[in-house]
Amino acid sequence: MIWTDEQIEMLATLWKEGKSASEIATFIGCDISRNAIIGKAHRLGLSGRPSPIKKKKDVKAATLFVLTERMCKWPFGDPKKPDFHFCGKAVDVMMTYCPEHRAMAYTPSKKPIAVLK
Repeated sequence: MIWTDEQIEMLATLWKEGKSASEIATFIGCDISRNAIIGKAHRLGLSGRPSPIKKKKDVKAATLFVLTERMCKWPFGDPKKPDFHFCGKAVDVMMTYCPEHRAMAYTPSKKPIAVLK
């Protein structure tokens, strides 16, 4: 594909405005693909920018539908209520709860252990 000066200028302007590659491709037209926009921006050395996709930094609460084996399963609230959720923090391999909730769930026995001789 041969880029015109006009298209390059439009690409640079829209890129700096934070438009997505798909939006830029649609705006420029001429059957330019999203990948062509990304490649040209890279070759032009246009600065990186934050992803338009918002990532969750920390899982605050997990519902049953998003809970995985690597998430704390400590329940919060009444299971019959819509705000019921699980802790959702990261857990060690083969563990059910995060360190904080594991300390609450598994308390050491106060009875002395009988030693067999």
